[in-house]
Amino acid sequence: MENSKLTSKDLFARSLRVAPGGVHSPVRAFKSVGGTPIFFARGEGPYLYSVEGERFIDFCQSFGPNILGHRDPDVERVLRETVELGWCFGACEPYSLQLAEFVTQHLPWAERIRFVCSGTEAVMSALRVARAATGRPSILKFDGCYHGHADSMLVRAGSGLAGEASSDSAGVSEAIASQTLVCPLDDEKTLEGIFLEKGRDIAAVIIEPMPANYGLLLQRPEFLHKIFDLAHQNKSLVIFDEVISGFRASFGGMAERLGVKPDLVTYGKILGGGLAVGAYAGREDLMDMVAPAGRVYQAGTLSANPLAMRTGLATLMKLKNQMVNDTLEKRTNEFVLNLKEVLSPGGFDVINLNSVFWIHPKSQKPLRSLKDLDGKMSAMFSKLFHKLISKGIYLAPSGYEVGFISLAHTEAVLTEALTKIKEAVREL
Repeated sequence: MENSKLTSKDLFARSLRVAPGGVHSPVRAFKSVGGTPIFFARGEGPYLYSVEGERFIDFCQSFGPNILGHRDPDVERVLRETVELGWCFGACEPYSLQLAEFVTQHLPWAERIRFVCSGTEAVMSALRVARAATGRPSILKFDGCYHGHADSMLVRAGSGLAGEASSDSAGVSEAIASQTLVCPLDDEKTLEGIFLEKGRDIAAVIIEPMPANYGLLLQRPEFLHKIFDLAHQNKSLVIFDEVISGFRASFGGMAERLGVKPDLVTYGKILGGGLAVGAYAGREDLMDMVAPAGRVYQAGTLSANPLAMRTGLATLMKLKNQMVNDTLEKRTNEFVLNLKEVLSPGGFDVINLNSVFWIHPKSQKPLRSLKDLDGKMSAMFSKLFHKLISKGIYLAPSGYEVGFISLAHTEAVLTEALTKIKEAVREL
């Protein structure tokens, strides 16, 4: 469809007639930045190509899964080979076994793993395991962390709801919402108070150890360790939502960076090499409560499909064997250092952790919780976003979403991006 006579504007008008808001995930819409979403025909390496034939340096990378870039040749070769084998069996096959063995061999906290089809599904299942293991009803989450669209997690959440008037979703009953406790990030005093009052009811604490759905709100290690201390003192489980940070903050995600062992961990994004995959993993005794080994029911017809299992393994093996995380950390740190200088005249700053970065208004203090965020964010980012679009730079269409560097973002590509961004800021 690339270079056809159809335009993004035409396609969006048609889409509005058949899909809610014209999109199949809210964050793809341009609601918070204004304008019409761009329809992309293809991606390759660090680039996306619109239906109009325009090329964009892509810093969204499908919101994180494409850590090697679009259509990495090694992963694509495996994908093409797998298509010749079949893509949905509904039966046991060796490919999920190979990926499960690879993950459990390299991540010591993942003693057992169950593959699902999305991060939301992984979180939903992990919460069910936690409640079954503890016999307790409540889950404690943190304001500004997003854990998918399961009912109990849509309580003052971020991501696609960030920036709207209300963070709660219609259709979530008060009964379900009442079983979710919410604590501000970076607030030990409130955390201690919640455990003092509700500790005996808390089945698990769930947190993005690298909160990246309402901006990049990097937490102090002391705060994250405090969560473990209080949870274990109260016999509550700790669930790390590493759907974004897993295999990207480091190969072992934030659990590795912090040197901790969560009771349960959820994964997604990179685990499928760009295909639809999620997983939950953790302690053997907890995971063996899942059917058919135990009485916690969870199933999925398309779970562990051969396409996603083989592309996932190819991706993880390349990350490990070529030490991609080290390369990305070095490359991103240098890019962000230069990007800070380029964006500074426009009133912006940049923060990153490994290959995840976030452009935000300058602040006098570290941004660690929702109360630290600048109310000017949306208006400032909207202008920058559209100016960058005009220069061939694509970011996620929300000031509260983070950007991603992939292995395909070579030093030459990043240098080109800096030149274009500098032009955009000068014109602003």
